[in-house]
Amino acid sequence: MIKLEARPQPSKLMSIASPLLALAVTVVIGVLLFVMLGKDPVRGLQVFFVEPVKNLYQISELSIKATPLILIALGLAVCYRSNVWNIGAEGQFIIGALAAGWVAMQAGPDTAWMGKGIVVLVLLAGVLGGMFWAAIVALLRDRANANEILVSLMLVYVAEMVLSYLVYGPWKDPQGYNFPQTITFLADTRIPRLVPNLRAHIGVIIAAVAVVVFWLFLFRTYRGFALQVGGLAPAAARYAGFSSRSALWTALLISGGMAGLAGGLEAAGPLGQLSPYVPAGYGFAAIIVAYVGRLHPVGIIFSGLLMSMFYIGGELAQSRMGLPKSLTGVFQGLLLFTLLAADTLIHYRVRWQRSAPTVKAA
Repeated sequence: MIKLEARPQPSKLMSIASPLLALAVTVVIGVLLFVMLGKDPVRGLQVFFVEPVKNLYQISELSIKATPLILIALGLAVCYRSNVWNIGAEGQFIIGALAAGWVAMQAGPDTAWMGKGIVVLVLLAGVLGGMFWAAIVALLRDRANANEILVSLMLVYVAEMVLSYLVYGPWKDPQGYNFPQTITFLADTRIPRLVPNLRAHIGVIIAAVAVVVFWLFLFRTYRGFALQVGGLAPAAARYAGFSSRSALWTALLISGGMAGLAGGLEAAGPLGQLSPYVPAGYGFAAIIVAYVGRLHPVGIIFSGLLMSMFYIGGELAQSRMGLPKSLTGVFQGLLLFTLLAADTLIHYRVRWQRSAPTVKAA
């Protein structure tokens, strides 16, 4: 009989090995899914784990997916380490894209003197838009003691409705053949690319810098220490004089700002305009990225790249193997659930216990 036995203290080895174990189990289940769907499992794994890094073009596309995931996950990591449960990063991403898009649409002859400098304003607008949407959550939690999980999640749908209203109404391109989309942003407002003829842009550099900044903030600053103490031991934080109210606002504004930055990069980068298809699920997928990365900036890099491979692999599986695109969500969900299961081994060890022989009554 298999029995779980509590460890005297959490296993550091399993805290590192748990994501790897979860990935291995996800791959095994994925192979079984391919077999059940009548597809070659080797080809399926190749589509998900080899094709996305096969050449420079694919790596460029991988960076397009990974950048917003990493940026959003960094902000969420601050929230979750502070015991603030922001589930609405998708809404903050959308509002950030709307704010950045509005600034981009104002560009014209009067702003030509700024050149590419207007990109800074576009991204700053995205950050402020995301912070504004997160501030609503913080305000309701602070003043009305509303549950931030429900409020942030419901605001996602409000943000989607705002987006739909604008692209179907006031912001719709009059020359767009009645399609629900804004005008195409001018070239000066578009995010500069790293390499000609590839879509990878400076968002990659921004994400790399953000990882370093967040690592320093979380592990080398007094403010980051205070946030984490408040998340791990609220009573100890209050005793030490750390403000839970300040932690709430700081965590949500940082998280919202990072989601808004990701939205601005997406709107003025690959999309180049606003449409109902701005929501890409990055805000929800970033929750998995944050936890698979152990809420650590360095770990988030690897989990962000892995999740990006799932996105691209799902698209390739749809076009090359005739599989539904929803397979991406299946792999994401499998990774999360297997991680939760594997995390049990951090606090418990598996023991094999022989069952006592049954004695029959005479």
